Amino acid sequence: MRKPGNCNTGVMSPTHSAPATLPASVHCEEGTGGLTVVRVAGRAGSAEVYLHGAQVTGFTPAGGDPLLFLSEASRFEAAAAIRGGVPICFPWFGANATDPAAPSHGFARLSEWEFVDAHETGDDVVLVLRLTDTAATRASAWPHRFEAVYTVTVGARLTLALRVTNLETDAVTFEEALHTYLRVSEVRGTTVSGLQGTPILNQVTGLTEPAESTPVRFTAETDRLYLGSRGSATVTDPDGRMITIEADRSDSTVVWNPWTDKASTLADFGDDEWPGMVCVETANVRRDQVHLDAGQSHTMSVVFDVSG
Repeated sequence: MRKPGNCNTGVMSPTHSAPATLPASVHCEEGTGGLTVVRVAGRAGSAEVYLHGAQVTGFTPAGGDPLLFLSEASRFEAAAAIRGGVPICFPWFGANATDPAAPSHGFARLSEWEFVDAHETGDDVVLVLRLTDTAATRASAWPHRFEAVYTVTVGARLTLALRVTNLETDAVTFEEALHTYLRVSEVRGTTVSGLQGTPILNQVTGLTEPAESTPVRFTAETDRLYLGSRGSATVTDPDGRMITIEADRSDSTVVWNPWTDKASTLADFGDDEWPGMVCVETANVRRDQVHLDAGQSHTMSVVFDVSG
């Protein structure tokens, strides 16, 4: 074990300390834009996680190809969300229903998370990060006391688990999503299976559409909520790679690709990057939002397994 390097410098506040010691496979340094990044070089896989938003921005299984897409135009700034990897959407998804000025997808992806633990378990490396309410979050559109603990397990597979605890004396509700950007060779030849039979809320048209009996294919801008989805989904890349997504305690799945016109409107996304990515998001949104009584916790998790 060794000391955590410069995890206590740079953009971190005094309250956002690091573990006293780190395993040899984990080190902390100043990353892009001066933001603090935790890098993992494990026996079975490697990854990087920014404390800004607790955002996983890279994962590669040993001997394999990168799992995640990260835009070359992404802004690594304290006031902005990182475009790519796995942003955490919490405690609301999309625009806030009561406050139009509130940041899209909540405050979690814009917050500095505390790095509380790192350890090795066999060939896996486990990172634990935490976010709690602050004066700023209590003044937001979701003013509740809470604790969120995010566990990132890096091995041959990538496992993510978000546990939210209600610290209020009354019940709370919230939305959540792990907004995963997956790297693909060509989205126009990519399919997503496992969502057949689930009704679709098409966020491009605003219409509810009937369930489909075939895998999702991409021929235009795609922004779909699959509410009531459960179990696994599989992304099949035209180059033969398959990404299996096993979600637990997630009742919604979001599938997104901006296509040409939408991509051109995004300042932090390259105009020509859309063919190389697709978002398949593990979520609890809209009618699937989470209800927690006082003192209760809820854990949503997902495992990404790559083959081919």
